Amino acid sequence: MKEKAKIRIGVIGGYRGSSMINYCRNASDAELVAICDKNPEVLDNQRKALEGLDIAYYESYDDFIRHDGMDAVVLANYANEHAPFAIKALKQGLHVFSEVLPVQTMKEAVELVETVESTGLVYAYGENYCYMQAPMEMRRLYREGVIGEFEYGEGEYIHNCAPIWHSITYGEPDHWRNNMYSTFYCTHSLGPIIHITGLRPVSVIGFEGLKAERRFNHGSKSGLFGIEMVTLENGGIVKSIHGGLYKNSVWYTVYGSKGRMECAREDARAGHVDRLYVNYDDVEEAYWTEGNSHFKDYVPSERLKESSANFGHGGSDFYSMYNFVKKINGDEDADTIDVYEALDMFLPGHFAYQSILDGGASKLIPDLRDKSIRDKWRNDTACTIPSVAGDMLLPTSVNGTPDIPASVYEKVARRWEEEKAARKRG
Repeated sequence: MKEKAKIRIGVIGGYRGSSMINYCRNASDAELVAICDKNPEVLDNQRKALEGLDIAYYESYDDFIRHDGMDAVVLANYANEHAPFAIKALKQGLHVFSEVLPVQTMKEAVELVETVESTGLVYAYGENYCYMQAPMEMRRLYREGVIGEFEYGEGEYIHNCAPIWHSITYGEPDHWRNNMYSTFYCTHSLGPIIHITGLRPVSVIGFEGLKAERRFNHGSKSGLFGIEMVTLENGGIVKSIHGGLYKNSVWYTVYGSKGRMECAREDARAGHVDRLYVNYDDVEEAYWTEGNSHFKDYVPSERLKESSANFGHGGSDFYSMYNFVKKINGDEDADTIDVYEALDMFLPGHFAYQSILDGGASKLIPDLRDKSIRDKWRNDTACTIPSVAGDMLLPTSVNGTPDIPASVYEKVARRWEEEKAARKRG
């Protein structure tokens, strides 16, 4: 059999994109050919780290996507800018791997879907939490029918970013993280449940944590945390929670008609998202009929453990890229998240915020697979970023957009400068 050619990949975002750069450097089926970043310092750091390799460096994205011979791009730029960058790349004839999040408005969602459809190119959404060990195993077991039909699930992504806020926002008042709403960054908590079950979300009710003084103290204008209560197409319900509560937690559980699966909690110190507990019966309602109950507690074996060992987020950064390259090379069974599923993961958060602003009313979640409904959303720019929203600007919280003193951002910026100086001193 003829060996497949290496996929030539460019990465925009030299900081978050380091993991994807690392994949391209070590994979037998991919090659790094270009890096783009608007920050010259980031590019200089990558030049030093990759000295001796034939890699082009760009500050301009438009120049970057015209790099001769490039097959695909990885978008590891700002989370609220992925859609316009993806659309440009697809129209240039490039496959796209998009980091979190896929879009920030419904207008972008419609345009992204239609661009993917018209180009026929591979779009893969890099929701890496789907590729952690327990969620990957839960997907396999669920698709095999081990716990029956989905009835209820929970996903948590609690990340108190206060200690690192200076190094991810740089004291910029207009940084997207300072201006996002509480349910915006929802796909780390909700995404794995969607990917495990393959079920589409149809409606949502949203909640936000209003005790947000800790967030205001470092410049963030959103509620402390967000919750989506999502109804799926089969009637099952998912609770998704994410945000800045004080102690971190990544955890998933899925209840089916004949069992339950969940990963270990961090505080149990039993393997965290790598360890899985499965409790199921041979048949539904085994307590009424003859049947056997089973309980398993294990760390799933990794087929590619050695390859994924040095990658971030528990090795999940490896698997998302691995499957992206496989898909480009024609492997239809490669486990990628396509544009429709990416929106199934994101839109519940978008409409949960509409629910919050509407006093907790339930909101329907549109399915953009249906071409007949797209025109309704084609010009909907509602979001919390003024330059994008125009006259559809949303407040960053149900209580409005707080007025954060300039001194807060100055303090954060000073801390960032001090950290950079300390790094240079070694």
